[in-house]
Amino acid sequence: MNILVKKITEGIQEKKGKNIVIADLTSIDDTICNYFVICQGNSPSQVSVIADFVMDYVRKETNQKPSAVDGLRNAQWVAMDYSDVLVHIFLPETRDFYNLENLWADAQLTHIPDID
Repeated sequence: MNILVKKITEGIQEKKGKNIVIADLTSIDDTICNYFVICQGNSPSQVSVIADFVMDYVRKETNQKPSAVDGLRNAQWVAMDYSDVLVHIFLPETRDFYNLENLWADAQLTHIPDID
């Protein structure tokens, strides 16, 4: 697992993000990035907190900032673009609706256990 993915995952866990899945897209041709990190929060406020914390934590740990962050206004689905890594933070029902894990069924999926 690359260091950026590791630090993003740590940031999500720190703020109790759940059902973390890392989709490794490196073996798939013509993808927009190498990794998706997908997780969920229980409320719009938790989704926002996870996104804010990941930004701060990753900047401190790796000196990298996302080139774009979208979705903070309604916080049902926040997407963060770190070039090689796209982070998706969902509300559970929004995640179920878009089902990104199935969209990238050819990717190697790694499920990270929840920390309670």
